[in-house]
Amino acid sequence: MTVNLRRRALLCAAVLGTLPTLAWSDTYPSKPIRMVVPFSPGGATDVVARLISQKLGEALKQSVVVENRPGANGIIGTDIVARAAPDGYTLLLNTAGAQTLSPLLYKAGYEPLKSFAPISLISNIGFVMVVHPSVPARTVQEFVALAKSKTRPLSLSAGSSMIELIGASFKASAGIPDVVSASYKGTGPQMQAVVSGEVDMTIDPFNSMAMIKAGKLRPLAVFASKRSPALPQVPTMQEAGFDGMAFNSWAGLLAPAGTPKEIVNRLNQEVTRIVALPEMKEKLAAIDYEAVGSTPEQFATTIAEDTARWARIVKETNYKAGS
Repeated sequence: MTVNLRRRALLCAAVLGTLPTLAWSDTYPSKPIRMVVPFSPGGATDVVARLISQKLGEALKQSVVVENRPGANGIIGTDIVARAAPDGYTLLLNTAGAQTLSPLLYKAGYEPLKSFAPISLISNIGFVMVVHPSVPARTVQEFVALAKSKTRPLSLSAGSSMIELIGASFKASAGIPDVVSASYKGTGPQMQAVVSGEVDMTIDPFNSMAMIKAGKLRPLAVFASKRSPALPQVPTMQEAGFDGMAFNSWAGLLAPAGTPKEIVNRLNQEVTRIVALPEMKEKLAAIDYEAVGSTPEQFATTIAEDTARWARIVKETNYKAGS
């Protein structure tokens, strides 16, 4: 009798132990999911979020609503997700800048990795230098010569801490400290500032392809080790005579720390499947974004490595935010 009772107790414990997993996998998601983008509409992160959210909603049979929460170089929106309930109903579509660089430069209420549960790295993102057509420069060298001549003041728009730092690195490398940096809430607004003629130049994460094709922006160089398939005629910064100017960012999906592993794995499975779709790869490639898709562990490694890399660059350049 005692043996039978013990067996029953062990069996009940085993069944109960599986209930949380069964409950999560069977009921999630039972309501709409919000996907927070810590930048304004039209920027690099927003573009990726809207491509992914539609397909993810279809796969999960629930609405995935993109919510733009810009401000403070991505810190405001990122912090909202870090403080959200870890139940899988608040996600973060972030870039390397807000995730790994902003906490190094500003007071943030989150840590790049400890405060989050990485889900998947979605795409790698490159940068291109673009100017307003009225700027009398068709190469980077001509832009630098124009800046040094001081015949007219020149300005650079930056919608994220990463672009601010890349811009500062370029100005230091080119010896043009007098180019004025103007801050904007996201890469969409920073691009529009150049299109409107409010600012002369920006370092754009390929949001500007339509404007380039329409002749409303002129590309001068890409910040990469090789030319962009989307702009094969545009040289790299190294080809333009500036070494050490290869930079890239990424877009990735995260949840608050403590989110059940079953939910993280479910989301990872769907996101990596979506990123691997030929139509998704084509849409990302059209704006020079390289489709990736990764495991949560691989994405966590990327975040840790990027945090260390940017900490080193900030220290080596003695960069101060807002300088």
